[in-house]
Amino acid sequence: MSQDHHQPQAHPDDRIDVGYDYALCAWARHFNVSEQKVKEAVAAVGDRAGRVREHLTRTTGAERPSSR
Repeated sequence: MSQDHHQPQAHPDDRIDVGYDYALCAWARHFNVSEQKVKEAVAAVGDRAGRVREHLTRTTGAERPSSR
């Protein structure tokens, strides 16, 4: 199965900076949730992308981004 090269894959050590609108928008699209949900997740579990992904999956039932 080929990988979708249009959507970047977040490395678990990537950090999410909610202080930049562009970055926040990009992460929200990546996780398929609202920007507010990303902000809430970062506030809850910190800025590591892997932790945010796990939190969003548990709390919103968001579609899981494909793993690396």
